[in-house]
Amino acid sequence: MKKKSSAELTSNRRAYHDYEVLETHEAGICLLGTEVKSLRDHGGSLQEAYILINKKGVYLKQASIAPYKFGTAFNHQERRDRKLLLHRYEIKKLRRQVEQKGMALIPLSFYLKKGYVKVKLGVGKGKKRQDKRQAIREREEKRSIARMLKKRS
Repeated sequence: MKKKSSAELTSNRRAYHDYEVLETHEAGICLLGTEVKSLRDHGGSLQEAYILINKKGVYLKQASIAPYKFGTAFNHQERRDRKLLLHRYEIKKLRRQVEQKGMALIPLSFYLKKGYVKVKLGVGKGKKRQDKRQAIREREEKRSIARMLKKRS
C-alpha cells in the first residue's frame, strides 16, 4: 500500500475567513529536529503568524510550534523567527505582489511532502466586514439547499 505523498499538519483556517486568497505558493522552512517532531504530533499553530520579506530573506514570524514533550535540554523556543526557503525569483515575485495596496502574504498551512515540512503561502487581499457576511450567507444557503435535497430523496 502506497503512502500519501503530502499530509497536512496544521492549517490557518482563520486566514480564509479574513483574506480572499488569490494565489498560493509552496516554500521550504528551516526547522530544528524537535520542531519537526512536534509538528508531526500536530503541535503547531499559525493563527497569529505572518510573513515578513526583508533584505536577508523571507521569515515566518509568530508561528507557534509547541515544545516537543521528549525534547529535554535541546528543546526549541516556541515562537521564534523561522527562515523560509524560496528561490530568488520567487522572492522578487512575492515582493512585487505584496507591495500592491491591500495585498498581504499569509501562511496557510504546514504539511509534509516527501518527508520534508513545507509551508503553503497565500497572497491575499483583506476582506471587509460585508464580504465576510456575504461569504457566511452563501455558505448557509448551500447548506440549506443540501438539507432540502436530502429530505426530498
